[in-house]
Order: sequence, then structure tokens, then C-alpha cells
Amino acid sequence: MAVVARTAVFFHAHPDDEALLTAGTMAMLAAEGHRVVLVVATAGERGLAELPHGEELAAARTGELYASAAVLGVARVVLLGYGDSGLDTASMGENGGVGDDRPDNAFIDADIEEAAQRLAAVLKEESADLLTIYDPAGGYGHPDHVQVYRVGQRAADIAGTPILLEATVNRDPLLKALRLAQRFYRFPPEFDVRSFERAYSPGDVITHRVNVRRFTKVKRASMAAHTSQASGGDGDRTLGVMLKIPGPLYRLVFGTEWYVRRELPPGSRRTHPFDDLPRET
Repeated sequence: MAVVARTAVFFHAHPDDEALLTAGTMAMLAAEGHRVVLVVATAGERGLAELPHGEELAAARTGELYASAAVLGVARVVLLGYGDSGLDTASMGENGGVGDDRPDNAFIDADIEEAAQRLAAVLKEESADLLTIYDPAGGYGHPDHVQVYRVGQRAADIAGTPILLEATVNRDPLLKALRLAQRFYRFPPEFDVRSFERAYSPGDVITHRVNVRRFTKVKRASMAAHTSQASGGDGDRTLGVMLKIPGPLYRLVFGTEWYVRRELPPGSRRTHPFDDLPRET
């Protein structure tokens, strides 16, 4: 019997998001012979970095995105061209972290139907079997991540994409690990452990736990491609800290990637993104 080659589209908000949340799954699917497509809403030109905001940072992060995609075996990269909405951490509880100084074409301000039609066009062109987005909270709450959820949901509906998965993190062990690490390590200023009490998804709603330990070296290389995001501001950023984790611990921490499929009952335990589709003919 022959394995069916499928097409998976991974939708992310900024360059480096793919490395942090779905890189292992992308590398695994590519290695299995599936077509992997990466769609990114913005160039991340307002991210915290040593380079100044604007065109210079956008160009750098776009180059890093393509380098990461090459490492992962991505067949096609699509940039939707929206502006990075930025993140105002001081107003997270008031207006969702949306800053007043965002650009006119900020992704958070995009018409959801128009943006969804653009994404749906890619899904239809690729005859996509699967689309990944984020959970309703946008993971840690970045406004562009929340918009990925809204736009991606609508696009999957327009295109009739069979499987829609929300890329997330199992909040329960993450909180335990962060609280333990906090005793021994001083996290960067923007990294607030308490924010993870509301971030991502609790374990009882997660439906897919994908073992990507064989691909953690590739995932690490994907993260390392995003050099502009490893430092900035007052020192190492979250990505930079992750890259310093020793190999065996890195495999343990990043060896599983989590997803939620809302059509499945809570407590489902799928182990592969295509478990609900025929795998062989």
C-alpha cells in the first residue's frame, strides 16, 4: 500500500512563530513526503530587536524566515504583506495589547473576510488537507496571533479545508517548568511567568500530541535562523534563552508539539496531524 501525500498549510503571524510552535511538525511532515506550505501574515517589523523598527528589520526577518523554511523542508512560503501590529504589554488587560502607534495596514485592523479570502486562495490553490492556526487566545495574547485565529477559521471554512488544528502549548507542564526555572534563572524583562497562567491551552482540551523528538535538531536550527530575535532590549530574549538550553533538556522540553481540533471530543489523543484522514491507499 502507498502512503498518501498530503498538503499542510501552517499559518503564522510573524517570522519565528513557526520555529517556536510548529517547526518539529513541519519538519516531520516534510520528511514523510508531504507538502508543507508556510503562510505568514506580517514581516514582524515591529518586533523587539537590536535592528531598528521598519524596513530594515522587516528585510532581516524575511530573510530569516526563508532560512528557517529551508531548514524545515518547506516547499512554499507566502507572505500576506500586512503590517506588524506590535504588542503593547502595558495595555494587555485593557485593549488586548494593541498599540496606538501601529501602522495603517496593521494585521489586527485588517478586514477578516478580505484577509480570509486571501488565505483561502492559497488553501484552494494547494488543495490543502490541513491548516494550522492558533488557539482563540492567540497563545500568549499577541493581537496578531488572535487575528490569525479569526482569519484562519474563516479561511478554512471558505476553502473547505478538512482539518483545522490550533497550534498551542500544554499550559500545565509549562507552568510547572517555568516556576521551577524561575528559582535558578532570571528571565528577560518582557518574560512574565504569571502571564502563562492565562496563556495557551490546558491539557484537558488538547487533542493532538505530536512526538517530534527526532526533529529537535532541525527545530533548533529553525530557531537559530531567527538571529534578530535572539537578543534585543536589555539582553537575551525568550528565543535566545531557549537556544541556550542543553541538547538533552531541549529534546525533552521541545520534543512534543500540541494541537487542538475542536471537532474532536476533549480528551482525544491523536499523535499525528493526519490521523483523521486515510494514510494509505
